[in-house]
Amino acid sequence: MHTKQKQLLALIDSDPNVGSYSLRTIADKIGVPDKPQIVKYHLQQLEKAGLIILNLTTGTIKPVKKGFVKSTVNTVFSLPVVGSANCGPATIFAEQNIQQYLKVSSSMLPYNKKDLYALIADGNSMNLAEVEKNKTIESGDFVLVDSGYKSYKNGDIVVAVIDGLATIKRYRFDKENERIVLEAHSTEKYLPIFIHEEDDFQLSGKVVGIIKS
Repeated sequence: MHTKQKQLLALIDSDPNVGSYSLRTIADKIGVPDKPQIVKYHLQQLEKAGLIILNLTTGTIKPVKKGFVKSTVNTVFSLPVVGSANCGPATIFAEQNIQQYLKVSSSMLPYNKKDLYALIADGNSMNLAEVEKNKTIESGDFVLVDSGYKSYKNGDIVVAVIDGLATIKRYRFDKENERIVLEAHSTEKYLPIFIHEEDDFQLSGKVVGIIKS
């Protein structure tokens, strides 16, 4: 996201009166004085991304909060996409920055929760892992993750962050050796990942759905 768009979002979130300001005043507030057209452009881009409600004629500039948004046709969910995760070795950095919002009909979601976010799967080590009926995780798919899930059990498909790198794997706790094992489920052979107690490791949610790319 462009720096000016981030500044505009911060201003809109913090100032409920921003819609009453002129574009020139908003330009001053984000450090681009005398450039109202730049402000207009970035506001329009934020509207296209589904991040704000914009009507310059009526002076409406409001944030779209994460969650359900009523439309005249259906109920849609603005789902934050926070990056990519490997379906293979953990090699993609888990930078928790919202890259975009995915607008999804509520009927496509497994359940409606504020803790849902999306990742883009990269790789094929989970291409036999069936999350929903007849839906497996393939490279490029949007993977829906419940970040509020905490009661992990054997067989759960999870997003794990290892030394700052994200991967999607099947979770298993090895009681005999008292360690977590992350396993692939693929048409190809991948070695499991064994988590040592000294590793920089965390579980960032359970995979609960897939939107095919």
